[in-house]
Amino acid sequence: MSTAISEPLSNAKPWLAGLITSILFLIVCLSWGTTWLGIKIAVESVPPLTAAGLRFLIAFPLFLSFALLRKEPLLFPRKSRWFFVFVTLSYFSLPYYLLNYGEMHVSSGLTALLFSCMPVFILIFSAVFLREKIYPSQMLGIAIGFGSLFMIIRGQGLHLDQAEWFGVLAILCAAVMHALCYVVTKKHGSAISVITYNTLPIGIAGLLLFVVGTGVETPTFAGITARSWGALLYLGLVASVGGFIVYFMLLKRLSPVLLSFVFIIFPVFAVIIGAWYEGTQITRDLMLYSATLLAGFAITKLPHKR
Repeated sequence: MSTAISEPLSNAKPWLAGLITSILFLIVCLSWGTTWLGIKIAVESVPPLTAAGLRFLIAFPLFLSFALLRKEPLLFPRKSRWFFVFVTLSYFSLPYYLLNYGEMHVSSGLTALLFSCMPVFILIFSAVFLREKIYPSQMLGIAIGFGSLFMIIRGQGLHLDQAEWFGVLAILCAAVMHALCYVVTKKHGSAISVITYNTLPIGIAGLLLFVVGTGVETPTFAGITARSWGALLYLGLVASVGGFIVYFMLLKRLSPVLLSFVFIIFPVFAVIIGAWYEGTQITRDLMLYSATLLAGFAITKLPHKR
């Protein structure tokens, strides 16, 4: 009897672990996929600098509590103080302002598709700064991805509106800055805890963005709608903190290559949810080129024999 009972239990454990991993993966895809719509709603009544600052100021207390609970250091190592400034400015401050600015002119779904280029920029920067090899299949994937991206932008009619082009460039610049930061982190910050890496930079970036925003943009806080406040709370508490925690839980369960496919999947959620909210139609061409773009970028993530 004991043997008969133990066998189902032993078989159930891998199944349960797989189910939990799948649920966590879906949560990350959903939280990151809805981030873009959250930004879109936030900047409806909050200027981009101020919105980015408020988002991080909302997230900072939870990150701080998490760091204290885990007894993680808040300060970077003394030799890495320059790296702390780099992360604060190049990962949190400037890119999130650019994303907020871009979403004032570009749909949330297209923003997600544009930002999904970020792993490709990581590949390029890794070849330049870390001397990592780019394989022919990866070059093909990059060409397919960016060719499809060009067709998506042209199909959206962005060549008719200068403001939309500025929005596209802002989002692509944010993706480039994030990619560069990932590569520099791999070279100079691999020994720094991920909690240390995020906590203090988020707090300082939030304060910096908020102070500059209130001085430059002079927002009217009484005019901020309940929808925008709700979006900011969602971005700060769910997308930033919740997505972060679940993502690093998955790092212990999945290989980095498999987990990186989050960047291929979350734009699909973003396009569907954004089209529903914004009342736009997902055309056949958009679906075709989006699928081709994501497939091209997926090719760049396939493992290669060295």
